[in-house]
Amino acid sequence: MQGKHPVDEILPGRQLFLYGLQHVLAMYAGAVAVPLIIAGAAHLTKEQTAFLINADLFTCGIATLIQTIGFWKLGIRLPIIQGVSFAAVTPTVMIASTMGMRGIYGAIIIAGLFAFIFAPYFSKIINFFPPIVTGSVITIIGLSLLPVGINWAAGGTGSPDYGSPTNLMVATLVLFSILLLQKYFKGFIANISVLLGLLIGLVVAIPLGMVNLSGLNTAPWLKIDTPFYFGLPTFDVGAVISMILVMLVIMVESTGDFFALGEIVGKEISEDDVARGLRGDGFATMLGGILNAFPYTAFAQNVGLVALSGVKSRFVVATSGIILVALGLFPKLATIIASIPSAVLGGAGIAMFGIVAANGIRTLSRVDFEKNPHNLFIVAISIGIGMIPTLAPEFFKAFPSWCQIIFHSGITLGSLAAIFLNLFFNSGK
Repeated sequence: MQGKHPVDEILPGRQLFLYGLQHVLAMYAGAVAVPLIIAGAAHLTKEQTAFLINADLFTCGIATLIQTIGFWKLGIRLPIIQGVSFAAVTPTVMIASTMGMRGIYGAIIIAGLFAFIFAPYFSKIINFFPPIVTGSVITIIGLSLLPVGINWAAGGTGSPDYGSPTNLMVATLVLFSILLLQKYFKGFIANISVLLGLLIGLVVAIPLGMVNLSGLNTAPWLKIDTPFYFGLPTFDVGAVISMILVMLVIMVESTGDFFALGEIVGKEISEDDVARGLRGDGFATMLGGILNAFPYTAFAQNVGLVALSGVKSRFVVATSGIILVALGLFPKLATIIASIPSAVLGGAGIAMFGIVAANGIRTLSRVDFEKNPHNLFIVAISIGIGMIPTLAPEFFKAFPSWCQIIFHSGITLGSLAAIFLNLFFNSGK
């Protein structure tokens, strides 16, 4: 009798918590970045900004539980952690400047409903994701994320001490710690090498004065997320259309992440899997509009952590969801996690994001380049196009604002390029 797939394995409680915490630490900076940007654009008070961050973390946790545990026709049941999509930043900031938070949440609710209804039809594109496409997409995901890890290692974009020897030393220490733990330890210790590397970096960063715990004393112990905190949503046609475009981008990105994770955990992704996953994105986004959060998607950085740790259980990431819910309810905990310096995260980020790109290359190794040299062009051009937003952020600045939503995402651009190039060269094969 065939045993249970590693994705469905339930690990002991201690391992679930530590592996789950590792995922939360890896995604936390990205999770709070979008609420901070939007709070600034909407001119929210410090108290409102803090509420927005906690509401986002709380809804992140619920969205993650939906995707990992699944119920009815929701959730792909893979170790996927959910976070706010950066594709939503540009249109959300634009809506915030003219219609405020109520306009944002009206557009988000309708866009989430659109994704929920459209998911089964969108999942039909599964046939457009052979290894030549999935390998290219996974590689683009890793390469697109690497600059994030590199900037973290230098201290974070905009930091006054960006690139300082102290930041680089701490980031290097974290990276070396992870490598040493991977080389000299096996099993459980090797699997939590990222968590241990972050802790080592944090211990070193404290006496160097890099850890800022300001706001810890004033943060409340408990804060309940209140639906429609900013008032009942308003619905503007232009805002709704722009947010639906965001959801289409998110659906392309999430589909790429689903296939990337399927390759890593060794599980074939079916059309029904894609439909459940995208339906989960749509439902979580609708929920985000109600609970003062934003559109949700699979977080690619955590795909890298699954690959690096080798821990494939979806219940590990479900535990991450529970931790995120707790962080959303207990602001003091969230403040402590937020105090981890960017340089510490950067050392781990370089390893995790590089692993994602390496997994893409491994997938591409199954592609026949000798008998079909056109495959080389598919990979080369799709990766080249996918890297445009990363390497030249102003490349598309002369295009209309609605185009920016699509062109802002290298993962979306690269995915579309790989799909169409594969159709162009290989449609008759």
